[in-house]
Amino acid sequence: MKKKISLSWSGGKDACLALHYLIQSEKYKIDHLHTVIGEETNRVGMHGIKKELIEAQAKALNIPLKISYLSSDKSNISYEQVMQEYAEYCKSKGIDTVAFGDIFLEDLKKYREDKMAEAGMKCLFPLWKKPTKEVIKEFLDLGYQTKICAGDASKISRKVVGMTINQDLLKQLPQDVDPCGENGEFHTFVYDGPLFLKAVKLDLKSIQSHFYKYKTDDDGEIKTVKSEFYFAELE
Repeated sequence: MKKKISLSWSGGKDACLALHYLIQSEKYKIDHLHTVIGEETNRVGMHGIKKELIEAQAKALNIPLKISYLSSDKSNISYEQVMQEYAEYCKSKGIDTVAFGDIFLEDLKKYREDKMAEAGMKCLFPLWKKPTKEVIKEFLDLGYQTKICAGDASKISRKVVGMTINQDLLKQLPQDVDPCGENGEFHTFVYDGPLFLKAVKLDLKSIQSHFYKYKTDDDGEIKTVKSEFYFAELE
């Protein structure tokens, strides 16, 4: 009997390839996809993707979608409360494992494992420690289509935001940018591929810039850093 699990779902390529692996393994039944949406923005975090597109994506994949809403304060405490409530939801359905599309960020993996363990849940990482060049190559070779929906302005050019990733576009990325954007350099939205019943129709309306302020500890000195991100307004 296949093990019933859920998959943390941003709508991006890594989550999609993780889904592909899980289905191909024939060991798991994906009960649902789970997405955290901003209560105030009605969008997916740093991806900037509208809820309606995530819903259309899940429908095209023919997999149920569970949405959790993050309060407008976007604090870590609020996020952990959301995930605690989600863990209880999973357990009520007989699910004890959540899969994630993380590749090599050790601190993020440990954070997920620790928090899920506190809630009596386990984690699964289908892409863990796979070379990111191989991950993106396999993703494209399988026939998936994904657009860059957001990017760090200090890392990538504005002109690639909203574009569909292919090998030519990857060659345009600076050498210090991970080909999967695993360090947060860019985020993606998948709109077609082998698992899709039909493509999600997308229109690029504009490219927006947003600025964020956050604090860093530089050798004991707290500094406020202003960071710019580009977002593709997809509808």
